[in-house]
Amino acid sequence: MSTLQEIRHGLGRALATLSEGWHQLRERAAHALTRFTPRRGGGAVETGEEAVARMAPRWGLLAAEVSEDDAHVLVRLEAPGLEPEDFDLAVVDDILVVRGEKRVQRTAGNARYHLLECAYGLFERAIPLPAPVNEAGTEARYRNGVLSVRLPKRAAAARRRIPVEVRS
Repeated sequence: MSTLQEIRHGLGRALATLSEGWHQLRERAAHALTRFTPRRGGGAVETGEEAVARMAPRWGLLAAEVSEDDAHVLVRLEAPGLEPEDFDLAVVDDILVVRGEKRVQRTAGNARYHLLECAYGLFERAIPLPAPVNEAGTEARYRNGVLSVRLPKRAAAARRRIPVEVRS
């Protein structure tokens, strides 16, 4: 194989690897990609926070993990920059719906942004649950930028071991 052929072959492998990596990233992040809609205040003059939210990206990642044990479904959602009261949770048809609002943090004085990658505004994320749950008894807490929700499974959905009798 000539040097030029080796270079072409190596470049082709590198492009295939890069393409595969982007495809995997897109597939894994597709559900975490969440739309943020800036809220417009009622006043005639736009505030500094409203201007920042308007210039900020409209999409952000809210990555989730869903696991289960015999009695509960556990959901962890990475949502930094919020307060516990910023969340509104509901279960609709075995889907955990997380709504909220991420507000712009006030900056000192006349600060000028040089990089603005954080999304701000109202958001909604729908997370499919692996089993039917009972909203009563659901526990949610927000700590260190992670929302943790523990949902009890419905009695019919909980696994039970059924003993098999031995007949003689």
